[in-house]
Amino acid sequence: MPGIPDEIKIRLLTVMLKTRATEEKIVSLYRQGQIVGGVYTGRGMEATTVASAMTLEEQDYLFPIHRDLGAHLAKGQSVLNILLQYLGRADGLSRGRESGIHFSDTRLRIIGNVSHLGAMIPVAVGAALGGRMQGESCVAMNYIGEGGSNIGDFHEGLNFAAVQNAPFVLILENNRYAYSTPVHKSSRCEKLADRALGYGMPGVQVDGNDALEVYRIVKAAVERAREGQGPSLIECLTMRMAGHSAHDDAAYMDQRQVAEYERRDPIHSLEGRLLEERVIDRSYLARLRQQISAEIEAAAETALAASPPDPSGVSDGVYA
Repeated sequence: MPGIPDEIKIRLLTVMLKTRATEEKIVSLYRQGQIVGGVYTGRGMEATTVASAMTLEEQDYLFPIHRDLGAHLAKGQSVLNILLQYLGRADGLSRGRESGIHFSDTRLRIIGNVSHLGAMIPVAVGAALGGRMQGESCVAMNYIGEGGSNIGDFHEGLNFAAVQNAPFVLILENNRYAYSTPVHKSSRCEKLADRALGYGMPGVQVDGNDALEVYRIVKAAVERAREGQGPSLIECLTMRMAGHSAHDDAAYMDQRQVAEYERRDPIHSLEGRLLEERVIDRSYLARLRQQISAEIEAAAETALAASPPDPSGVSDGVYA
């Protein structure tokens, strides 16, 4: 694969910065009592979520899970729509019916997750097959954590994808903890990517904190799927640099491991690399951060002023 163009590198950094800043705003609004329900961030996982989704094309399907705000933004979702959703506004993607993370945007071919992690793997495989049956050159990408990879839907979905040679890529976000359970207490596999061998598909483990490496590896898997060569499993080694949710103090986490991953912060690493390669300079970086901050503050102001849903329409869109 040829080298990654500078414009892609800059876009990766831009969306990663926007992802973290947006999540910080969401957590702030949650702590002010503006957001009802749980808030689950992907702090420290931005290289995995953004770089993987950025390999997709407009016609491709994205099936993110609860820590994948970066994937939403990389696929073209706006910060305003995200904030309208979290604030439960009538103009939100769920029309105010929930303020959490189970939202879709079919215009962008983003299909939301359900609470049962892993249950969307067979659904995503079905979307990939449906696109192929309709003559579309599309790929479906789904995400799962290391904890969710232990449930039955993971096995059934990957086996079905392999048997059908589906244009499907599964991103396994090994972020070390399934809620409070460390990975060594949920699996004896040293490399979860090795599970792919049992289904007859490629499995690759990648440094999930290296945005350029994630982009390169996932891009190859997406192109392989698009060319009719079948599904792939990509395990991204990363870490959730926060508790399970905004109300979790993460006291159970290994603080030495946390400190190690703080030093390997994916955003700081990419910034340093692009500065070293002279793709950007510090003045550009300062302007970029300022622009992102202004965009998020403007979106938050608009979303906070937006109307909540009308209770009289509570049954609208309900068919069963």
